[in-house]
Amino acid sequence: MANKRDYYEVLGVGKDASAEDIKKSYRKLARQYHPDVNKEADAENKFKEVKEAYDVLSDDGKRSTYDQYGHVDPNQGMGGAGGADFGGFGDIFDMFFGGGGGGRRDPNAPQRGNDLQYTMTVEFKEAVFGKETEITIPRTESCDTCYGSGAKPGTKPETCSTCRGTGQQEVVQNTPFGRMVNRRACTNCSGTGKIIRDKCGTCHGAGKVKKQRRIKINIPAGVDDGAQIRMTGEGEGGTRGGPSGDLYIVIRVKPHDFFERENDDIYCEVPLTFVQAALGDEIEIPTLTEKVKLKIPAGTQTGTYFRLKGKGVPKLRGYGTGDQHVKVTVVTPTKLSDEQKDLLRQFGGSNGEPPAEQSEHHESIFERMKKAFRGE
Repeated sequence: MANKRDYYEVLGVGKDASAEDIKKSYRKLARQYHPDVNKEADAENKFKEVKEAYDVLSDDGKRSTYDQYGHVDPNQGMGGAGGADFGGFGDIFDMFFGGGGGGRRDPNAPQRGNDLQYTMTVEFKEAVFGKETEITIPRTESCDTCYGSGAKPGTKPETCSTCRGTGQQEVVQNTPFGRMVNRRACTNCSGTGKIIRDKCGTCHGAGKVKKQRRIKINIPAGVDDGAQIRMTGEGEGGTRGGPSGDLYIVIRVKPHDFFERENDDIYCEVPLTFVQAALGDEIEIPTLTEKVKLKIPAGTQTGTYFRLKGKGVPKLRGYGTGDQHVKVTVVTPTKLSDEQKDLLRQFGGSNGEPPAEQSEHHESIFERMKKAFRGE
């Protein structure tokens, strides 16, 4: 906890920042540090740090708790920061009472397999509309030759003579409190309770083998960056007839050149000429699915937002679709005739100031918009 940076510092905002300020800063930093865009070594860590800060500060309840307690979890109790540390008492219980209060674990009981995690990167529109695909993952499965026993076909494991199949040894120790019994894993069978004399030639006695498994994945429409998809029973295989673990697929969404996403809403920036902004116009706007007409009122100022209802992302849980928010930016012309310059000087009160040069930012808006129209 001591090494964690302040969330407000991570997002570059003050503690009195509004929800809109926090959202704006997050969108800027997330785009800057996204690992698919930024190839610097620490970009992914910075991206995760920014997302963690936004997840807390964008939620009123979490933000209030953070403002009061900082990074310390007020619900973590005595084991957390400022509380007593009870680590190490397990060793004392093991020595005096045989571990965990005297209970014995059956080494031959079925055991569930481990869970697996797989990170999948998808395109922006694949996350919006969903996708069915296949992935290949390496995982441990029960050996088909010995059916998980670890023994050569035609033979079977023997009960360990040292622990008599319990997987534990009892060692008597003299202590200041008297004679105590300490239970530990059997050194002869490594706690399994079984001895394999003739090992399986495929798995070499392990009972498991590594395999490449192809799995069909259905990515639901509306999934967002960082979401997890749980595939029950697609993790590591269990032992001694135990169930398999689960597979957790973590979704990473590539950024789009023209569209940006915030929850179920889509944002984009569209250029306007000075004449369009001053006199009004009807322009064509690319959306995720089609091109639509947008009416620009006369006198529209740069930075104005327009909403296209229902043109956003399908809601992952529930019904409906988000909206698309269009920000217009008035672009200054760069090539004017003498007559046009004279007219602008007259319009501007004859102040003699030439029109500003078009910036690279505006050029990039045009280019990104062209790509969006082409469906890229």
